[in-house]
Amino acid sequence: MTTATLRRGSISVVDRRCTVAPGAEPFVEVHDGYSVSYVRRGSFGYRTRGESFELVAGSILIGHPGDEYTCTHDHAHADECLSFHLAAAIVEAIGDRADVWLTGGVPPLPELMVLGELAQAVAEGGSDVGLDEVGMLLTARVVDVVSGAERMRCPERALGRRRAVDAALWIDAHAHETIDLEDAATEAGLSPFHFLRVFANVLGVTPHQYLVRCRLRRAASLLAGDERSITDVALDVGFGDLSNFVRTFRRAAGVSPGRFRRAARGDRKILQDRLAARPVG
Repeated sequence: MTTATLRRGSISVVDRRCTVAPGAEPFVEVHDGYSVSYVRRGSFGYRTRGESFELVAGSILIGHPGDEYTCTHDHAHADECLSFHLAAAIVEAIGDRADVWLTGGVPPLPELMVLGELAQAVAEGGSDVGLDEVGMLLTARVVDVVSGAERMRCPERALGRRRAVDAALWIDAHAHETIDLEDAATEAGLSPFHFLRVFANVLGVTPHQYLVRCRLRRAASLLAGDERSITDVALDVGFGDLSNFVRTFRRAAGVSPGRFRRAARGDRKILQDRLAARPVG
């Protein structure tokens, strides 16, 4: 197995790409914590606690701390998974039901595959949802589906609404800094999962989406009225690198930061092109 950690914290996100050849002798491994893995490509066998699963693209592998397992590759190889490794506190907040975490493997189900593909898009930079956020959403949905339970969305009480708004104001004020879900949750006095739920219920966006939009709003203002370079704008508003900023800005605005700056300075053709591109009706 080759692994590359994409993010660390209460959730560690690992991109797993198997290099084991077909028919290779399986060996025993041990889950060192709770995990939910989305199989995005290929297939492999999974054996744990006397049960056997054949996992294909779209399947979910659920890991339970201390469980021994083996993976087999009798039918295919070069499988790939996006794995979310979860701290015990996160599992407790989402739901630590033993019947769920001892399930082993879950077949491809539409409601889980959609979130799995969203997670993959986030990992590839194709969405402004946070990796930790989508990991919690996927885990919560796995718990719901496997247990047969449905979470009831209840209106937030005044305290929850105030916490969400205060958190949004704090995120806006610190958007140029490095902020993750745990930072914002700590500021709000909630666990990361409960903070994510309250914030999204009250404001209609996730904390990371709001953070990105705060940065984009500030970037648009600087591009329109400031002389600093596009790279400096990206770094000043909180983006870690130029390519991520350009990709995110283009996805939001429909034009590159450079073209947006030219439009803000009077290039009417850019604005006319954008208007002409809008669907009619």
